[in-house]
Amino acid sequence: MKTLQKKLFLFMLMLPLGMFAQNILKGTVLESTTQQPLPSVNVAVEGSSAGAATDFDGIFSLPNLKKGDKIVFTYLGFVKQTIEYNGQKEITVFLVEDTNQLEGIVVIGYGTVKKKDATGAVTTISSKEFNKGAVVTAENLLNGRVAGLTINTSGAPGSGSGSEIRIRGGASLTASNDPLIVIDGLPIENSSNTGSTSILAALNPSDIDSFTVLKDASATAIYGSRASNGVIIITTKKGGKELNVDYNFQYAAGKLVKKVAVFSADEFRDIVATQYPAGVGLLGNANTDWQDAIYRRTDLIDNNVSIRGSLFKKIPARLSLGNTYQEGLRLTNELNRNTIGLALNPAFLDNHLKINIAANYANEKNRFAENVEGSAIRFDPTQPIYDVNSHYGGYFEYWNQATNPANAELTPSVVRNPVSQLIQTNDRGINNRLFGNFGIDYKLHFLPDLRAVVNLGFDQSKGERSKSVSPFTGSSPNNDNKTYGADEFTDEIRINRSLDTYFNYKKTFNSLEVDATAGYSYQKFEGRKFTTGNILQPNYTSNIADVDSYPDLVLIGFFGRTNFTYNDKYVLTLSYRRDGSSRFSEENRWGNFPAAAFAWKLKEEFLKDSKLVSDLKLRIGYGVTGQQDINDRLSYLQQYVTGGNSSQYIFGTLATPIAVSTAFNSKLKWEETTTYNVGFDYGLFDNKITGTLDAFYKKSEDLLVRTALPDGGNFSNRGVQNVGDMTIKGIELSVDATIVENNKFKWNINFNATKFERRIDKLALDSDILLGDIGTGTGGTAQIHREGFTPFSFYVYKQLYDANGSPIEGAYADLNGDGIVNGEDRYVYKNADPDATFGFANYINYKNLDFSFNMRASIGNRIYNGVNAGNAQYNLLNQQSSALGNVPASVIETGFTTTSDVILSDLYIENASFLRLDNVTLGYTFPKWLEGKASLRLYTGIQNAFVITKYSGLDPEITNNGIDKTIYPRQRSVLFGANIKF
Repeated sequence: MKTLQKKLFLFMLMLPLGMFAQNILKGTVLESTTQQPLPSVNVAVEGSSAGAATDFDGIFSLPNLKKGDKIVFTYLGFVKQTIEYNGQKEITVFLVEDTNQLEGIVVIGYGTVKKKDATGAVTTISSKEFNKGAVVTAENLLNGRVAGLTINTSGAPGSGSGSEIRIRGGASLTASNDPLIVIDGLPIENSSNTGSTSILAALNPSDIDSFTVLKDASATAIYGSRASNGVIIITTKKGGKELNVDYNFQYAAGKLVKKVAVFSADEFRDIVATQYPAGVGLLGNANTDWQDAIYRRTDLIDNNVSIRGSLFKKIPARLSLGNTYQEGLRLTNELNRNTIGLALNPAFLDNHLKINIAANYANEKNRFAENVEGSAIRFDPTQPIYDVNSHYGGYFEYWNQATNPANAELTPSVVRNPVSQLIQTNDRGINNRLFGNFGIDYKLHFLPDLRAVVNLGFDQSKGERSKSVSPFTGSSPNNDNKTYGADEFTDEIRINRSLDTYFNYKKTFNSLEVDATAGYSYQKFEGRKFTTGNILQPNYTSNIADVDSYPDLVLIGFFGRTNFTYNDKYVLTLSYRRDGSSRFSEENRWGNFPAAAFAWKLKEEFLKDSKLVSDLKLRIGYGVTGQQDINDRLSYLQQYVTGGNSSQYIFGTLATPIAVSTAFNSKLKWEETTTYNVGFDYGLFDNKITGTLDAFYKKSEDLLVRTALPDGGNFSNRGVQNVGDMTIKGIELSVDATIVENNKFKWNINFNATKFERRIDKLALDSDILLGDIGTGTGGTAQIHREGFTPFSFYVYKQLYDANGSPIEGAYADLNGDGIVNGEDRYVYKNADPDATFGFANYINYKNLDFSFNMRASIGNRIYNGVNAGNAQYNLLNQQSSALGNVPASVIETGFTTTSDVILSDLYIENASFLRLDNVTLGYTFPKWLEGKASLRLYTGIQNAFVITKYSGLDPEITNNGIDKTIYPRQRSVLFGANIKF
């Protein structure tokens, strides 16, 4: 009894001490990358029922804590974090996104799948991983981020004429190599409408939530007819329950980085005096850098605001408004884009019925600028930009004052003033585009395992483009020696409608999980284009057709896919699609595209207890996809058009046009690509390091190629045929590593590498196809399609050199040994494909400070330097007896004087390997701005920071399959921005 009394007395004595030891902890939970508050985070005391949740501002309060309590923070999509309580009054917790994407959801064709159960080569990039910087078009958000994906963008505003996007090098020879792009379930057309700059220019990058890149046929075959070049699925941001307002502002100032090396005015005077003394009298007194004259410092202003919340407390909604103004380097080039995005995604009937509505509107206004780089390179630097005595709007031009001063005849075959060309040409385009989708997802009440899905897509764009040229400009060298004024107007409307409807059944039977999908797809592309040669001068006669209409294109597909997952170790995917295209005749209209893939979770089978290997999965895939994307929608059908002057009947004095058949091929059929893929998904050290390793082999058969036709065998000398086979093989590696991760500091890196090679296996009649227009000199083409070689390989002469290693002008190797050097001695030398490409991204967060950069590299690719090949010869100093022309300074190295076949020398095939730092960004976040009502992030950065390369031209990244005939240069920009979240 006394013992009990003593214990009771001791307990009463200690009780107040224990009460004083219990404390209240207050804190804030932030997302580690953006430093933004996280609402509804679960805050719990381990081993206790006590807990709390963060409010809208990420703030929580947890009472009655004792020292040593373990506080656990959990939030969907983020890594669980545990903190020990040691008497702190206030804490700030930084939750990091779960790098273990194996448990995430991946969007695939007509559905989703858990990342851990994916059997195909699939990569997902979320908005938190997007490239930073001055990004105007959507595709540049993931440039360099995905193994096997390359994106080559013009320097023009809004990506100019569109980016060249390739997944694993494409799969075709001369048909489209563009991947299929799907926005919220709507497949879009792979070409831009009149008045627009690119197919993705109408999509605001701020509205994008994620990209999913489908690379192998086991993943893409479900899309069948348009998936041979891979698929990029874009998912836009949706509505939410909590009210959030997000405002982004960005300003960037850009400038020219590099110019083609030509002679300055003083250097030009010296060169003319030495190499062309007869032209000294033609020199002027000015000192003009014509490349500086056609370019300017640029501005970019980008404003975006989004409001996310719940309408009537029941309908999650998101509204976004955006405006982008971007100036191009060329004097008159600019883009002004306004966008509106609306997303509604309510759920009804106890979440059995889900509706998704996405509507996007874009008004795109462009002022286009002609390619005047060639004129700027060639124009005499000793001549002025302006001439008050000029008959051409006050701009200096070469005109024959001596013979006809009254009419101011232009000197023929002489380059024109490039500044005048830009300023006195008003080329404007407007494109209004409305696109989106309406989706219904219904889970049957009487059979909840079965879902019925209907998705309606709509994409309509109306484009206008008008071009007027001042009558005082000399911008056209072919103007019948008169002042030149021309105007044209183009009006085009395109409509894309799609319907996808399918059933999905998902059920687990003991250890077997079945996920089956079957459906129907319909898509129709239609449009109209009207062009008039003149809108201001009624008497002007135009050579442009009055009407240019094109027939409807219809694609129909039936598809099915089943995923079997057994014992959470073995996954089998089987899919099949039957597609019909109106591009082919009835007997060849339908194509069949099967696919199969298998995944084996080796970690679960052999390495359950391994602490080093946290995940390991083997994937094996096979599939067939189709290609029907050729320019002419009716190549299979014989058509008749009205003949020209050479196709008329003469009745007396009356000339009557006759109907002339176009070339056609009724036997055209699907080009098919069969792909084999073997890959590993891996995770190490509790998935601090994750990645993939893939090897692939693709074989394209019955290639659709526009090539020569036998004489008399058709109604033209060229037409589309199924003529050959091609193979592509390669290997890809990606690594994502979290180097450091704690409350204050996070360091994450991403690296990817790709190596692939393309080979032509077979062509019709084993014959070569010459191509690669070089735009100057004789010979015409510098590339070839030949069996056993890479497509677009360079086809040139082998240059001979003297004892000092200098090239000998006009001296080439007699490779066939017949004693004569002619076209038979050209040989296949290198190609534009890289040996390997690399991407590297770095993200560092320290407290409220963030730093990131993105780099890309390409090794082994070659470029034909057409600028030097066509211009770096001394005889071109003389444009005509009345005018001089500048030439590239590289002529000093060669000493070449004439063009002749020099333009086809392998001397001009240059190594274009490069290392580019795309962007660097530094930011700081104030998490409790405006008395905690908002957060503010300020940042600065550099876009296109540097390029390291041996290529002597403007830029080693060009389109046009490796032929550089002058490009629109990329600018370097310094940017400043602010992000405010309420």
